[in-house]
Amino acid sequence: MGDTSTATRLDSAVLKLSAVVVTGTITAMLDMTMVTVALTDLTRAFHAPIATIQWVNTAYLLSIAMVIPLTGRLAERFGTRTMWLFALTVFLAGSVLCGAAWSVGSLIAFRAAQGVGGGMIVPLSMMILIQAAGPERRGRVMAIAAVPAQFAPLVGPLLGGLIVDSVNWRWIFYINVPICLLALLLSYRGLSDDGRREAQHLDLPGLALLSPALALIVYGLSRTGTPGGGLPPLAIGTALLVAFVCYALRASDAPLIDLRLFTHRALAAASVLNFMSRLSIFGALILIPLYYQQVRGHNALTAGMLLVPQSLGTMLALPYVGKLTDRIGARPVVLTGIAVTTLGALAYTQVTAHTPDLVLAASLLVWGIGIAAVAVPVSAAAYQGLPPTAIPGATSAITTIQTIGASVGATVLAAILQNRTAHHPGALGAAFADTFWWVLGATALALIPALLLPMRRAKD
Repeated sequence: MGDTSTATRLDSAVLKLSAVVVTGTITAMLDMTMVTVALTDLTRAFHAPIATIQWVNTAYLLSIAMVIPLTGRLAERFGTRTMWLFALTVFLAGSVLCGAAWSVGSLIAFRAAQGVGGGMIVPLSMMILIQAAGPERRGRVMAIAAVPAQFAPLVGPLLGGLIVDSVNWRWIFYINVPICLLALLLSYRGLSDDGRREAQHLDLPGLALLSPALALIVYGLSRTGTPGGGLPPLAIGTALLVAFVCYALRASDAPLIDLRLFTHRALAAASVLNFMSRLSIFGALILIPLYYQQVRGHNALTAGMLLVPQSLGTMLALPYVGKLTDRIGARPVVLTGIAVTTLGALAYTQVTAHTPDLVLAASLLVWGIGIAAVAVPVSAAAYQGLPPTAIPGATSAITTIQTIGASVGATVLAAILQNRTAHHPGALGAAFADTFWWVLGATALALIPALLLPMRRAKD
């Protein structure tokens, strides 16, 4: 019994490595959450509608989705340490450029460049921690890896709101500079060189099919319901995606995303769950600050403060969720988490301009607990049964799917909100309530893939 405890305890080396990785990861997460409370100010600064301004987020997410599949191959060739330092440097440069943007077009372009670094940071952090932890400690190390994703929504909106109201929106990007510099210093000293491995060739045909497919699909979805419509780009993007699937399944050498990995039931179920959960989470991250600012009339700082209960609920639940996942397995924890998340989201389908703040705060707290109970077990279960050599490819595939879900969620829900606003002239609260039903529906649909997750805990 004592031997098992010793074998599964997170030792000091893993904890130090986790601290270094978390410091780096939080730079990208903080930036994303700070921008959500600045969208209203950006519409005023650039005299642009929300449908255009939301591309500040979507361009970032799309860039991430396109670079993630390359990350595993680059890590194999150059080593995770080298690529980690490169990703932080690119993110730092992109942040400086975003802060210096002179138009909405330049800001969107620089956000796309920033996403190249941000897109590598998350999968590299997962590769580093998963390989260091081993299967028996995967749930706990995934709980640590989830800290930036949950800590950033707690601090990011508050910090972003304070910056936007006290200085201006440019400093939500400039503030990344000292954090990135600290992360680079810690990483340079704290990460060991894992050397170079023999890497397979870069799949250029797959890249040429997948990257434009993702961009066109998300762009087409964002244009749905607008004059001219988004059907042509959506159709072309879907055709390219189908072509990529056919090509990847027939490729003799390893394709950009190895679709054969999805024959593992746990990975396939976790991937669908990741897509659905990120769609609803990032969609809500766009909607909730806009609701507080446009319907309730709050400034950016107050909107950020009102988002705190959700992140607080997630942070409180994280330590218990990781241990529980290691003890009883992913499926029961995730099913409970989906039920709790659905309950938390329900109140927002009834919002008006006068919904009590206490009701919304309590709902966000419950919502945050449910998010933690879904995110950690799904991340841990995805790798169950996979050989260590498959971890880089699986990480790239999972993170790509997560980011596509986030891109689709932010884009589609912004388009739905714009559509519902036209149907409810003078009743903006009703437009938000209608849109939150779509968030609730995406959350509930996640029950289906959750039933396919492993029932038992991971073992050697």
